[in-house]
Amino acid sequence: MIFAVYQWKKHFKYDDDLVPPNERIFCGQADTDNFKEHGQVYVERFIRHCHLKPNEKILEVGCGIGRIAIPLAQYLKTGSYEGFDIVPHGIEWCQQKVATRYSNFNFQLADIYNKAYNPNGKFSASEYRFPYQNESFDFIFLTSIFTHMLPNDVENYLSEIERVLKKGGRCFITFFLWNEKTGKLVTHQKRKNKLTFQNDFGQYHLQDRSTPEIAIAYEEKFVKESYKKYNLSYY
Repeated sequence: MIFAVYQWKKHFKYDDDLVPPNERIFCGQADTDNFKEHGQVYVERFIRHCHLKPNEKILEVGCGIGRIAIPLAQYLKTGSYEGFDIVPHGIEWCQQKVATRYSNFNFQLADIYNKAYNPNGKFSASEYRFPYQNESFDFIFLTSIFTHMLPNDVENYLSEIERVLKKGGRCFITFFLWNEKTGKLVTHQKRKNKLTFQNDFGQYHLQDRSTPEIAIAYEEKFVKESYKKYNLSYY
């Protein structure tokens, strides 16, 4: 499997019109080299660690401006991809540049309120229902989404993930995870870290009280209990 990943990456190329300009990139560092590298790294992880196959049905929650969708399009030959995001210009770009080239890729705007990323959003993330049927997807992934969502929102999204994920399906989710070791490292290296999460709210820690969604770290216990509540196992 590792050899297959290497071969795929070796032959992958980015067409210029599939890379957004720096000023449009809002996920990770806003430069095209970072955009390309991170997208490929995530797809490699999905193949290597999540056993992603090119014929599967995939959902990306928070697809941004296509950072991961673009390299996935080179791998997902007979499967399909659905992605949604709350940032309008990201969805517009993906619809115009990616969906028109790859007919098995579809992008939707979710007009959800988020103080940091969509302050004029109409809907609450804690009540949002994913626009897909039950048990629709083999694989679901979220990269740096729960790092910008409050607990009630996270729990609703986990409930929706459970609903639309097929039995035996897999999910890849990233967190800022807080535990005893994290606390010690942050305290010890406080001057070096841009993120310190000094605002403690019990289950979670905020970087900025005035705009909570800027960055949120969750207690490891809360994450494990939430997974159990929504019948999701972890490893």
